[in-house]
Amino acid sequence: MALWDDPEVAGRGTGPDFVEALARGLDVLTCFDDLHREMTLAEVAAATDLARPTARRLLLTLAELGYVRVADGRFALTPAVLRLGSAYASSLGLWEMARPHLEELVAQTHESSSMSQLDGSDIVYVARVAVPKIIALRVDIGTRFPAVVASQGKVLLAALSPEELDRVLAEPTRSGVAAPPVDRTALGEELAVVRERGWALADEELARGIRSVAVPVRDGGGEVRAAMNVTVHAAETSVATLTEEYLPLLVQAAGRVADDWAAWHSRPQVELHP
Repeated sequence: MALWDDPEVAGRGTGPDFVEALARGLDVLTCFDDLHREMTLAEVAAATDLARPTARRLLLTLAELGYVRVADGRFALTPAVLRLGSAYASSLGLWEMARPHLEELVAQTHESSSMSQLDGSDIVYVARVAVPKIIALRVDIGTRFPAVVASQGKVLLAALSPEELDRVLAEPTRSGVAAPPVDRTALGEELAVVRERGWALADEELARGIRSVAVPVRDGGGEVRAAMNVTVHAAETSVATLTEEYLPLLVQAAGRVADDWAAWHSRPQVELHP
């Protein structure tokens, strides 16, 4: 029996072209994390809510493709999975262009800085330069958070049309972080302010002790394609310091990233054929 005919993996998608087997394979990949670097077949099956035979076939398929390794009955991801995320970031040239500007910003503020993009109702981190501080929130490339409680998310949501915003907010978060109920009227008023002034603040909304300010990063056509932030510990850095001292530096850094991004996408290209 083919995997896509397996009743265990039937019926989750809503579209006529939805491939459930592919979705289940991605579920297997994403059930590994920093607390579950190695897992047994039983653990993977439990984490993905799959029958053991189905989980086994998916794991062995991923192993044959090089994304998973198995030793002594335990499965673990291989570095090959990095290609899945790096291909996306590299296709945009974001990390290469953002890194020197993020590094310069961090050197100026001595605080962490990141860049995110919107994916459904979540933000996804695509670039980050961190400083070694004890902070209650761990962030890596690929980390997701509900957009409505993050400064970068507010910037990205503010760039959407009302129709796009409604569609995005209707999607459930895939971050694993509980998103609070959204007061559509209050959110609309806040996003209007963000749109008008060009930056957003999240003051201990995502997590206690976490305070951040974010600005948009635009492409050559002026469209908001990403957001960039500075994150601080609320006990160490006041809102005034964040918005009066760090925000101007953040605006300048985001502008330089946007300039580099526009130049990169407008570069001349010539294809040579033998």
